Amino acid sequence: MSGLNMSARLGVNIDHVATLRQARGEAYPSVKKAAEVSIDHGADQITIHLRGDRRHIQDYDVDAVHEVVKEKNSLLNFEIGATREMILKAKALKPDWVCLVPEKREERTTEGGLNLGDPKVVENLKIACEEIKESSPLTKISLFVESDQKTMDTVISIKQVIDAIEIHTGEYAIDVNKNHEIKHHLDQYLVAKKMIEGEGLGFHAGHGLTDVSLKYLADIDLFSEYNIGHWIIAQSVFDGLGTTVRKLKNIIQKNSSGE
Repeated sequence: MSGLNMSARLGVNIDHVATLRQARGEAYPSVKKAAEVSIDHGADQITIHLRGDRRHIQDYDVDAVHEVVKEKNSLLNFEIGATREMILKAKALKPDWVCLVPEKREERTTEGGLNLGDPKVVENLKIACEEIKESSPLTKISLFVESDQKTMDTVISIKQVIDAIEIHTGEYAIDVNKNHEIKHHLDQYLVAKKMIEGEGLGFHAGHGLTDVSLKYLADIDLFSEYNIGHWIIAQSVFDGLGTTVRKLKNIIQKNSSGE
């Protein structure tokens, strides 16, 4: 084993705890408690996405979760669109990580990576990153992107304003769930990994991952960070949040120990 996954992080996305709460407009389940339980059972960071439409995480959740991660000496990964409103919030919050993602009001969930084929999108991202960095130099920034060659080339062209990318693993995860061929996904990820890590950037993964699809990636030391949310919250209905988080953490730790 290469040992790269010794530092692989498990980011637990707790957005869908808020989804359950917002469905009834109650005070439960507690997003803050979800952050506490996740960290206590092995999460290396908490990921939350504050959407413009506020369909799940609310502004008060952001402050509450930030307080928890500071108390527990953990990390906060703050997912946002590159809008004026959200840039200002990131500058004020000064989280450990900001992950810039695409966002459309009509989507059920994030449907893909940032459109780096559009020069206007790329320029807007550069400006957003520079502004966040200027206000909060310790905040690291990742971009949520696809893994194709053209996108990787564009990422590398703006590497000076970012610290990592997060690969959109949605199509890969669907193919795993349907027992379809996944080699083409893995091959593309390996090419992208070599390019990105060769430029000194972090190589992260997120979207749609389960225990099974995580294991395939961890087995070949693909990513240094995995952000997983929907499956964790869904599986927690049966197994509990702490047990589910610990199961995923064990998958990563088994890989890093060479088992």
